[in-house]
Amino acid sequence: MTNTAVEVHPSAYVEDGAELASGVKIGPFCHVGADAKLHENVELMSHVSVIGHTTLGAGTKVFPNAVLGSDAQNIAYRGEETTLIVGKNVVVREGVTMNRGTGNARGTTIVGDNCMFLAYSHVAHDSILGEHVTFANNVMIGGHCTIGDRVIVGGGAGIHQFCTVGHHAFIGGVSAVVNDVIPYGMVVGSRAFLAGLNLVGMKRGGMARDEINAVRGAYKKLFAENSGTLRENAAELMAEYSNSEAVKDMLGFILADSKRKFITPITGRKAREHEGI
Repeated sequence: MTNTAVEVHPSAYVEDGAELASGVKIGPFCHVGADAKLHENVELMSHVSVIGHTTLGAGTKVFPNAVLGSDAQNIAYRGEETTLIVGKNVVVREGVTMNRGTGNARGTTIVGDNCMFLAYSHVAHDSILGEHVTFANNVMIGGHCTIGDRVIVGGGAGIHQFCTVGHHAFIGGVSAVVNDVIPYGMVVGSRAFLAGLNLVGMKRGGMARDEINAVRGAYKKLFAENSGTLRENAAELMAEYSNSEAVKDMLGFILADSKRKFITPITGRKAREHEGI
């Protein structure tokens, strides 16, 4: 169903059944599928495809040649009805691809509000992204990833399937992330290692100075040489930093139950499993 307030270029193709809210603009040679839903003031610039059960939040702007809502790139996908949900005020630059979920997993891919995806970055099936996430050019994440709020991923970086990246983390350009990344962590490298804390992101996010100092202190103790396992250290530090919500958040990430929980190590160390190796 097309709202009369929308603008659709004569060369664009909008299938019957598509829902277009007021203020939507669809540019030349775009394709909007029958199951797509575009909320207020969404703009598709040109040569954009929005297909499958895909929802774009209000104010989202999509640049040329992006493809949103295509089938999951997964041999387990068998054509079942799955979804892609993109939040409000998201910027999707040229050539970006985002896939729907798979029926044998989450069944949906979710992108939070106010995210930015630079040219040719990719969001794989069944991934969940928080708010204010930034992917630089050519970033790619595998299926089933979880990316926290305000994560920044540098150009050309790749994140392995099923990985979780905690909020306010920073992934350096051309890094290969194969293990989970703690909140506030900063990782770099062709097999990414933890290089410190994302202090710039913490400051920009408005974190108080005493909380930043608490996180820095806990981080040093957490990864101290000749100490216990990562899980043991985190459990001990919970009591010591009981007054710091930021530290408890970081430690809770490590202590959380998971079938697959490997934490990206600091340089020169082997990744340590959730249960402690």
